[in-house]
Amino acid sequence: MPASILVVEDEPAIQELIAINLEHAGHTVLRALDAEQAARMVREVLPDVILLDWMLPGQSGLEFARRLRDDERTRTVPIIMLTARGAELDRVAGLESGADDYITKPFSPRELVARIKAVLRRRSPQLTEEPVEQGGIRLDPVTHRVRAGEATLDLGPTEFRLLHFLMTHPERVHSRAQLLDKVWGDHVFVEERTVDVHIRRLRQALEPACGERHIQTVRGSGYRFAIKP
Repeated sequence: MPASILVVEDEPAIQELIAINLEHAGHTVLRALDAEQAARMVREVLPDVILLDWMLPGQSGLEFARRLRDDERTRTVPIIMLTARGAELDRVAGLESGADDYITKPFSPRELVARIKAVLRRRSPQLTEEPVEQGGIRLDPVTHRVRAGEATLDLGPTEFRLLHFLMTHPERVHSRAQLLDKVWGDHVFVEERTVDVHIRRLRQALEPACGERHIQTVRGSGYRFAIKP
């Protein structure tokens, strides 16, 4: 699935090369030349992945990664560190700063795209194109089909995204605010009660084939997808 990727790289030629290959792979690319510009962009729109060069003017990539991890809003955004520093101590420092992966320059575009796909699979499985099956329900992001047994379920686009997110994070409780950020998108300003409306519609769509019990309300906390209701 296409992802929004912020490339923080101070060498224009390298930044352009990375951007072209990511766009060719279907992703949306945002660009920043230093940490402060990146911070301003992140405040406006939260990317799905951040590619972060270690050696940046002003604040280093290492320091910026720590800054992102200290902020609750950006704490879970996947970070891939890009650097020419390949020593073991440098790799350890990069990972300890909060990076999810570490790629040493020079690297091939195919490797970069594969690493992005891998980190999304670990951190944000709802952004991948892989089918997911939980509790007798199978959801295919490519064909946009949901099946329960022999029945094909008719879901609206928001209910589909909501079910996809819940199924890729089974048994975990998500607040309304978290669901708004992950399903509707960061900086989309709608009331939290909107989530309740779409949860109700999702339950109604699931009920004929497999009942409503997969989508559980956790009083005072939010909602979860139960594999065995």
